[in-house]
Amino acid sequence: MTKRETAVVIERLAEIYPDAKCALNFTTPFELLIATMLSAQCTDVRVNMVTEKLFKKYRGPEAYAGLAPAELEEDIREVGLFRTKAQNIVATSNLLLERYGGEVPADREALVELPGVGRKTANVVLSNAFGLPAFAVDTHVLRVTNRIGIADSSDPLKTEEQACWRIPREDWSRAHHLFIHHGRNICVARTPKCQVCPITDVCQYYAKSLREAARAEKAKPKRTAALRSSGN
Repeated sequence: MTKRETAVVIERLAEIYPDAKCALNFTTPFELLIATMLSAQCTDVRVNMVTEKLFKKYRGPEAYAGLAPAELEEDIREVGLFRTKAQNIVATSNLLLERYGGEVPADREALVELPGVGRKTANVVLSNAFGLPAFAVDTHVLRVTNRIGIADSSDPLKTEEQACWRIPREDWSRAHHLFIHHGRNICVARTPKCQVCPITDVCQYYAKSLREAARAEKAKPKRTAALRSSGN
């Protein structure tokens, strides 16, 4: 897909998702970091339910650093992998206090050195907490960009690199949210709703599905003739 076609995709998605933004609730970079860590293999809706109580109970890294992981587990038990996440949150809070005075660094390399923080989480924090250009690749973004043709890789890092080459730097954050919304609403995992999608004319997945349908339709008479000649 060309950069011009990619721009068309982004503008059309922006028309149907004008309010696309981060779905996680937070008021500080630290809260977003914790919420994003909790969101792995869990819905944003579930995370927001958990953090509504969590952020009132624990106000900052100092509060988490003093906890035993088992104690935090009880507060986040409703999210998946809660034991591992509890350990990582406590360890990350301690490192933030030791290295950065309790502040979340606005630097990707520093962020990914924190326990439980990968590139996707780092990009989410950079983009939404600090307003820096970043393109986070989650399962929705990976699926949608590859279906459309903006990327061609099952690897999140390669998908990020390919998408960022086609998308202007100033649109990285917006595009990330648009692809998430499109993946949740129309370009869903099992049966995408191509019949209501606004970008089918430039979508490689849709073009491929049309070709496959045409081949299947063309093959029908041959199968019928073969059945007749066999006497069935």
